[in-house]
Amino acid sequence: MRDDSSLTLDGAGLSPGQLVDLRAKRAVTAVDSPAVDQPVLRDVFAARPFDGAATGFVLACLPRSKRPVLWVSDRASRQENGRLYGAAVPDVTFLRVEVSHPRDVLWAMEEGARCAGLSAVVGEVYGAPPVLDFTATKRLAMRAEASGLPIWLLRSGQAEGLSAARERWRVGSAPSQVHRDNPAAPGAPLWEAELFRARGRAPGIWLAAHDPRARDDADRLRFMAPDTATPVVADAVAM
Repeated sequence: MRDDSSLTLDGAGLSPGQLVDLRAKRAVTAVDSPAVDQPVLRDVFAARPFDGAATGFVLACLPRSKRPVLWVSDRASRQENGRLYGAAVPDVTFLRVEVSHPRDVLWAMEEGARCAGLSAVVGEVYGAPPVLDFTATKRLAMRAEASGLPIWLLRSGQAEGLSAARERWRVGSAPSQVHRDNPAAPGAPLWEAELFRARGRAPGIWLAAHDPRARDDADRLRFMAPDTATPVVADAVAM
């Protein structure tokens, strides 16, 4: 079994990096691609309980840098989603901070956003605690844009309240791609990623997959056609 998980678009009529909006059912240009590498605050909600797709989506979006990523989680999110296993992402260094209360997550995220030695900040918060209000997200959004660091709020068990996040995503698992060597085996994972609120671009729904062989951070998250599961083939099973 090959140990890579590169993605190819074989006969799908799409070029690598091209995406399809599930609502419009049409291919669009790279200009319309979600720019997930910009230094802004983003909310990412798990579409279903105990679904790790949202976590995988955020991991695929993180910059590959010598500078570490600060990853902060509260107790409730760890109970539902488990702990981050950093060894599964060998090209990213993580500084993990585990706290009990969501207010401590927000404090650590805000302090981390001041640090030039980090490449990104991720905070896991369960539910919709009162401390995670519009004012708190506005502070994080301003920190992200002032420091040039992307900040991600990873939400599970959520009620989608007000937020100053520049983008708000809902991510769930989709049927995996076909495995090239064994059609009966699961292929590389796919995520259904819905951008349901954003500033400066139209919402949309896409199928997304992680391409670990991409050299550029902006190309690491691939978007592809929703109704062509067979032409979109993975070389090997990916985590």
